[in-house]
Amino acid sequence: MSTLDVARAELGLAVLYLNKAEARDKICRAIQYGSKYLSNGEPGTAQNVDKSTSLARKVFCLFKFVNDLHALISPTSPGTPLPLVLLGKLSRTGIYKNKERAELIGRISLYCCMGSSICTTLVEYSVFKDG
Repeated sequence: MSTLDVARAELGLAVLYLNKAEARDKICRAIQYGSKYLSNGEPGTAQNVDKSTSLARKVFCLFKFVNDLHALISPTSPGTPLPLVLLGKLSRTGIYKNKERAELIGRISLYCCMGSSICTTLVEYSVFKDG
């Protein structure tokens, strides 16, 4: 097993753990907002719970970058053209946020790939026919 495979496996485990942490973050957020609603800005137990859960939620947000790193180094299917691989990695990591533009770029990339394949086929056919 190569070092990259080991890193991928370890990052995969970290992603599984962080997904659970995100679920716990959502539970903490519900508790935080519920206690904020109950306290109505007045000092007391509910406001203390609000402040405590606010601090606790920061821990869950510390390592969210690991999900992006895992998406960047995860393997792609063999034979996929490089522009499609790069576009896919950018969209999976959320680095490029504009969804409509990412889809447009993806379609343009597919058409370019198709055009390239057609041109290559025509050139190879003409060489084969002449040869």
